[in-house]
Amino acid sequence: MPEQPEMSPVTKELLKKVRMMVPPMLEKFHKGADLSHVICTPPAANVIKTYSPNLMVHPLMRETPSSVTPSKLASPVIAMLTHLHSLVIGPGLGRDEIMQATVAEVIAAARDKKLPLVLDADALWLVQQRPELIKGYKECVLTPNVVEFGRLAQSVGLDTHGDTGQAGCKALATALGGVMVVRKGAVDWISDGSAERTCVGDGEGGRKRSGGQGDTLTGSIATLLAWRGIYLEGAWDTEGNMGREETLMLAAWGGSAITRECSRLAFAKRGRSLQASDLTEEVPVAFETLIGEKEESKL
Repeated sequence: MPEQPEMSPVTKELLKKVRMMVPPMLEKFHKGADLSHVICTPPAANVIKTYSPNLMVHPLMRETPSSVTPSKLASPVIAMLTHLHSLVIGPGLGRDEIMQATVAEVIAAARDKKLPLVLDADALWLVQQRPELIKGYKECVLTPNVVEFGRLAQSVGLDTHGDTGQAGCKALATALGGVMVVRKGAVDWISDGSAERTCVGDGEGGRKRSGGQGDTLTGSIATLLAWRGIYLEGAWDTEGNMGREETLMLAAWGGSAITRECSRLAFAKRGRSLQASDLTEEVPVAFETLIGEKEESKL
């Protein structure tokens, strides 16, 4: 068994609340996050299909030049949204003009359907160009690193005076109308601009930061957002009476906690040779260590 991470009383209390959102393994309803759809270009699809038989790959995106308009390209993607519990946009996206325009259409449609969004990487570049796409949308989580954070702040005319910590994170979330910002770094600051929904992810983590680790974060947040959705629906005998805003923060914070624990575990095994893909293998262990299963799931 790996060495247990040290936890503050605040961390333990937040984990307790995250645990309330996780559905028990009961027979009466689906647990969510059991199917992952990957929407990409045809050349990428052929490669991605070889990664795992568990991925459902849809080669619906196109790059410049394309004879098909972004609206038409977005149409089959938008048709899928009613079947999803959450949507991650950004990893592997790139900045191609047609791709970015298509994604803008999808974000607008997802917002209309009140679908929770997690935006990272080049989806953040799109937000920098068009912040109105997500401004005021309180079902949206942005996961910028320090550089992306600075560009987002500049795009909305915000001078954080170099503060990318608690105050800066709150200021950017406020400027974007209350979206949830997860500013990745040595610690992860998480805020929707309000004092009561501002917290820090300060788990130990590994001592090597490998490019691509943010994909574990976005996936973890998206999974918790899916579970959050069925928690809010009251699909089982839920605890805590927590609302949409608090549970959005908990999903963001929980994703940070899981990712940092994955990093800690992977670094303990791999050391300097750690790669982002090594974190994937540690997700089940990190989940069990931090959150675990409810007693009724073990029956």
